[in-house]
Amino acid sequence: MNILVTGGAGFIGSYFVPLLQRGGHHVSILDLVRPDFDSGSARIVVGDVRDARAVETAMAGCTRVLHLAAAHHDFGISEKTYYDVNERASRILCDALDAAGVADACFYSSVAVFGDAPKPHDEGQTPAPTSPYGGSKLAGERVFREWTERGGGRRCLVIRPTITFGVNNFANMYSLIRQLANRPFVPVGDGSNVKSLSYVENIVDATMFLWDKPGRPAFDVYNYVEKPDLTSRQICETILRALGKKPVSWHVPLWAACLAALPFDLVIGLTGKNLPISSARIRKLFSTVTLFEAEKVRRAGFVPRVPLREGIEKMVRWYQAEGCHKTPFWRTPPERVGGPVGRASMASAE
Repeated sequence: MNILVTGGAGFIGSYFVPLLQRGGHHVSILDLVRPDFDSGSARIVVGDVRDARAVETAMAGCTRVLHLAAAHHDFGISEKTYYDVNERASRILCDALDAAGVADACFYSSVAVFGDAPKPHDEGQTPAPTSPYGGSKLAGERVFREWTERGGGRRCLVIRPTITFGVNNFANMYSLIRQLANRPFVPVGDGSNVKSLSYVENIVDATMFLWDKPGRPAFDVYNYVEKPDLTSRQICETILRALGKKPVSWHVPLWAACLAALPFDLVIGLTGKNLPISSARIRKLFSTVTLFEAEKVRRAGFVPRVPLREGIEKMVRWYQAEGCHKTPFWRTPPERVGGPVGRASMASAE
């Protein structure tokens, strides 16, 4: 089978591409940049998913499309760009699917379509996004739903992951591991807030399990979350033990930690730098509850290979061996097609 992976040069794409190739599939990648991992015999098309001509070129000869390309980082992206990439590009892709006679797609959405989730949210909950990212991902889902409603054998599997982490990822989990590795751990609040997580190897396996499952509805949506959930304190303690450090029993009140972060907030406001410490980040980790459910994928028969704590430990080992020597950065889509690809990084708070 010939499979197009949009955004295939990214973090999750770096797991899908070799997995698909090991399964005997031919892979094409459409991305803003060339992959920095070994993509084997994959056909590479450097281009923008908002560029109909680039999409048409990448689609040539393909029989399935895995749509990973997205605007998703929470820093340095305008609301217009979120919708341009996550909604409008989905329409362009659906038009290209029809032009190429391809009727099978998988779209990576996000649990951000639910907005805040202090109580359990499963696929039956009504989406209520509270951010441009979540709103634009929900808009992308609607594009694919409308596409499948045209009939003609069109099918789309939608995956809604929560925060996804793993080796070679430089986002939230990397930042937390780096903070705990390089500084004394200062627990904030009682750490009882639940943080739903997804481990990359498991979500890739789950996607292929569901995509290949016979008898799927034309439009099928799945949350993906590891179970059992961990609290923020349990996540930090798992990292500390993997680092060979001893967790502490005391904690700092949330208000005091946010007060101490005010100078960092001021620097962020004045310079636009993305610092690893801010009152918003402290609240997000130690106060905000994100509680999502994914019983539907379990009922479908999927069993994850890697327990959540083991996934965290694997990432810590990678950080100690390699990740700590790398400069963390991520790419952001240009404001317009043909513009320069952005390169954002986490500034040091030291």
